[in-house]
Order: sequence, then structure tokens, then C-alpha cells
Amino acid sequence: MEIKKSERADLEKGKSTSLLIGFVMALAVMFVALEWTQREVEDNSELFMARDVSLNEEMVPITLPEKKTVPPPPAAVTKAEIIEIVEDDADIEEDIMASTEDQSEWVDLTEYDVVEVEPEPEEEAPFMVVEDMPEFPGGTAALLEYLRKNIKYPAICRENNIQGRVIVSFVVNKDGAIVDPEVVKSVNPSLDKEAVRVISNMPPWKPGKQRGKAVRVKYTVPVNFRLN
Repeated sequence: MEIKKSERADLEKGKSTSLLIGFVMALAVMFVALEWTQREVEDNSELFMARDVSLNEEMVPITLPEKKTVPPPPAAVTKAEIIEIVEDDADIEEDIMASTEDQSEWVDLTEYDVVEVEPEPEEEAPFMVVEDMPEFPGGTAALLEYLRKNIKYPAICRENNIQGRVIVSFVVNKDGAIVDPEVVKSVNPSLDKEAVRVISNMPPWKPGKQRGKAVRVKYTVPVNFRLN
């Protein structure tokens, strides 16, 4: 038995019409939405323009102070140089500079005697120990006697009971002369000074010798200061 469809129950018959109506309604909705959005943008732009106008009206113009222009300094007045014109007929004195070579006289050096100056010989360093040591005239006993008779005890040291032994070194030259006295061991400035004075005033010594030749020798003598 063949089944027959009813025309009212056929869904394919109104499908195209329903689809067309749906497209039309969608386009209408889109058109309305676009119109509404455009109106909102125009209204907002008018609001922004009104706000800008009000701000421009409220702004107070700012005036800057005028810059004072300083006038330039007056130009310095220069004095005109006075040029003196001399006539050609005037007599002009010319300074003639004499050459020193023309006035100098020739000196003949052959007329003078040439004197040769020999350099002074440098002093040899004194020996400390030699074969024949220097000796005071008369020996050691004579030296002690000389010191005892010639020493003058300083009054200030005597009053303060200052005593002791001052050691003095000196150099006996090749001719026996006493030079370069120096205090090696000090006791008191006054006693040191007296010891140097006595040593410096000693008579010439017998010079020291090395290999039979007189040489400079450094010698040391103790000077005792004692109160009785």
C-alpha cells in the first residue's frame, strides 16, 4: 500500500519563504543598530566641542614682561695721529754708530809672561796606626805635666762639683803641628771647651812615620778634670 503525504504537513513547501523573511528581518535590525550608533557619536562630538569652547573662554591670557634693551655703549673717540711732514731741504742729523771692532786695539799676548798656577795638593787622609806613632816632646810624662800645668778648671764646674774625663782627638801633621781637635767623649760644655783649648795650644809633636816617611796621624788624648 503506497503512503501519501498531506500538503499541509509538507515542511519543504514553506522553507524558502521563511528563509527570505529571516534575511529581511536581520538586515532591518542591522540598519537600526547602525543608525543608533551614529547618532550617539554625533551627540558625543557636540558635547566635546561645547566643553572645549568653555575651556577656551575660561583661559586667562599670560603676558610676559617686556625685555629691556640696553643701548650700545658710545663709540670711543680716537684721536687723530698728527703726522709731521719734514721738508726735503731740512738738515737731518744722522746718528753714526761706531763699530767696536774699529776702535778696539790689538793686544799681543806674547808680550806678557804666562804664569802657571799649580793646584794645591789635597790633604791625605790621616793614618790611625803607623810604624812610628807621633810623640809629645819629652814623652807621655811630659804630656801629663803639660796638661796639669795648663788646664784652668772652669769656675762654674768647680762650684757645682762637676768633674770627669774628656776625650779629645786631633791630627798630628807631617811637621808635627796639631790640627782639627774634636771632642769624642763629652762631660760638660765648659769642660769640653777647656780641653779643646789646651790641646790646640800644645807645642809641635814629633810626627809619625810610615816606612821612614812622615805622615799625618790621628791621635787621641784623655783630659782628666778632678777636684782635690
